[in-house]
Amino acid sequence: MLSGSALQPSAHALSQDQEDSHSPRATRVMRDYDEVTAFLGEWGPFQRLIFFLLSSSIIPNGFNGISVVFLAGIPEHHCRVPAGANLSSEWRNHSIPLQLQDGREVPRQCQRYRLAALANFSAMGLVPGRDVNLSQVELEPCLDGWEYSQDTYLSTIVTEWDLVCEDDWKAPLTTSLFFVGVLIGSFISGQLSDKFGRKNVLFVTMGMQTGFSFLQIFSTSFEMFSVLFVLVGMGQISNYVAAFVLGTEILGKSIRIIFSTLGVCIFYAIGYMLLPLFAYFIREWRMLLLALTLPGLLCFPLWWVIPESPRWLLSQGRLEEAEAIIRKAAKINGIVGPQIIFDPMELQDLNSRKQHSHSILDLFRTPNIRTITIMSIILWMTISVGYFGLSLDTPNLHGDNYLNCFLAAVIEVPAYIIAWLLLRYLPRRYSMSASLFLGGSVLLCIQLVPPDLYLLSLGLVMIGKFGITCAFAMVYVYTAELYPTVVRNMGVGASSMASRLGSILSPYFVYLGAYDRFLPYILMGSLTVLTAILTLFLPESYGIPLPDTIDDMLRVKGIKYRQSPSRNNNNSRILKEGEERHTVLKTTAF
Repeated sequence: MLSGSALQPSAHALSQDQEDSHSPRATRVMRDYDEVTAFLGEWGPFQRLIFFLLSSSIIPNGFNGISVVFLAGIPEHHCRVPAGANLSSEWRNHSIPLQLQDGREVPRQCQRYRLAALANFSAMGLVPGRDVNLSQVELEPCLDGWEYSQDTYLSTIVTEWDLVCEDDWKAPLTTSLFFVGVLIGSFISGQLSDKFGRKNVLFVTMGMQTGFSFLQIFSTSFEMFSVLFVLVGMGQISNYVAAFVLGTEILGKSIRIIFSTLGVCIFYAIGYMLLPLFAYFIREWRMLLLALTLPGLLCFPLWWVIPESPRWLLSQGRLEEAEAIIRKAAKINGIVGPQIIFDPMELQDLNSRKQHSHSILDLFRTPNIRTITIMSIILWMTISVGYFGLSLDTPNLHGDNYLNCFLAAVIEVPAYIIAWLLLRYLPRRYSMSASLFLGGSVLLCIQLVPPDLYLLSLGLVMIGKFGITCAFAMVYVYTAELYPTVVRNMGVGASSMASRLGSILSPYFVYLGAYDRFLPYILMGSLTVLTAILTLFLPESYGIPLPDTIDDMLRVKGIKYRQSPSRNNNNSRILKEGEERHTVLKTTAF
């Protein structure tokens, strides 16, 4: 997410990849990183410090993506009638035509009666409605700009640059461009952290997010604001991914599961909850953006507390730096470490191993993996459209905008907790499908609620947000378990790209609400229900050994598969090793 929920690699996948990189079939018996550092313990003062500091660094991420709800809020508006117009007070009051909206008459937003005609009527002393049939008077666009209500917002980028009527497409474009930045950041963040280190990328991209967000305050045009928003999106996803990877690499097996499913997500939701509180008390968009930017500065002193990933340092051959970090951690935990922590010979053997390279084409090479890839792309895109669509649509709900946004954030906390419990105790496929079906079906029911029962409609929207958020939290683990080790990162990455495309499209689902209030819910609900049905055809991965090769993958029902002779001869050996590995995973994963 930015839910809460961005480029999360599965903690199962991380554990399994580490086990696979130290296979017992190697020519030398190797100790893995977790075994070497087991003397530190799982939940000492050092681990608790890293857990909460990295989770806290995610809080500002909850501001940025959804802040556009208030920064680009659209207040009630109508055409401005200039003070110099030669109109009587009576004709001035009737200069804007009325239209029926939600059972009440409101002024039209993009048209007014032609002022030249009204001036003639006013000069002749005619009375509107009695002497002149207003329905016969010619209309004209808002040639003198608009007047905006300040009941909800004192100013937004919409009121600043008149992003209404023929320019109303620009507001959702701003949000889409933010998610374009997220998509670009998703491409480069992993490569940057692999090359320059997790810690360096984390703090550089936090500075990027905070710095460009600060520059947005001084935007002089819609175009300048939007370009800077792209850069903010790039920084946001990059520091999110870096913090996630850094935490999963430093923390032990049992803690990294909780960190990846609860720590990161719930602290993102905390930032999301703080957003409407800031916006309620600060209703001018530049000052609100300043208030949302300043908390990012509090993260920079963490540079002297959060260490680099020892795993990454080892992969770069920087053994002494990695060992210094582990010894400092042992000191914080009050533990005396062994005389030699990392054996240079083991490190040399590990770095000399040759890995068989795979390309993105391997995700489509066989019918089975091709089907899983296509279904995963559809699944991720639909979930992303639903999650961000509902998050961005809160201003269009009945009631107070700030309260609605706060409720949409609060509902994520129980969703993440339920997702964690479902992942721990129940099958993936049915848990995912049930969550999606719950979210989609209640969205479809909103159109059946009478207009006067707006609290019921609001409740259904929140239940829909709960179901889709729950599915969003589970889809990372489920997808990672479906793909084999050799292409797992590429599989999750391709699916995550589909998620970014869904988030780019989501503002325009909300935009359709200007034409029909129920249309966004009908579209999002229908797509979500159909995806819930599609999910039932995916293989079940709960309690199943993680696949190592493409041949090991679980089969999609109805896909014909021809076994290769080599795999047919080695079936019993693979099954036996899979059972042994599954036993290890069951005892260490949670």
